Amino acid sequence: MRKIIICTFVFILSALVSSSAFSHCEIPCGIYGDKMRVDMLNEHITTIEKSMNMIMKLSAEKELNCNQIVRWVSNKDSHAVGIQDIVYQYFMTQRVKPVSETNLKGYTKYLKKLAILHQILFNAMKTKQTTDLSYVEKLRLLVQEFSSLYFEKVSE
Repeated sequence: MRKIIICTFVFILSALVSSSAFSHCEIPCGIYGDKMRVDMLNEHITTIEKSMNMIMKLSAEKELNCNQIVRWVSNKDSHAVGIQDIVYQYFMTQRVKPVSETNLKGYTKYLKKLAILHQILFNAMKTKQTTDLSYVEKLRLLVQEFSSLYFEKVSE
């Protein structure tokens, strides 16, 4: 009986973990939606901005609606996590490939992409900690910078 309970618990836990994580398959299938992922990053950023504005608006009201504030905070945080998931699970683990240091131009571009992605992760974390809209603007600029670099045509 105990074995059945443990197996059931493990099954439920694994189902929850696998269904809650958003990612691409990691089976080199060749089906990638790079542009779509950038659009999703921008959508997450816009949602975080709206959430921050609503949190500040509701917090300034004479009669606090704590339930709505909590819901907006939760929404803001889940979209920040969405950004983090796309950055590390999609771009950093699958799409931005390591480049040999002997290829100086390629390696420099690779390091720049990693630096921008790290800054995106950092600023997404900051949006979870605050309602400071400057982090939203930083995210927008970083995603634009990454997108330009990522989709840049390489001249041979």
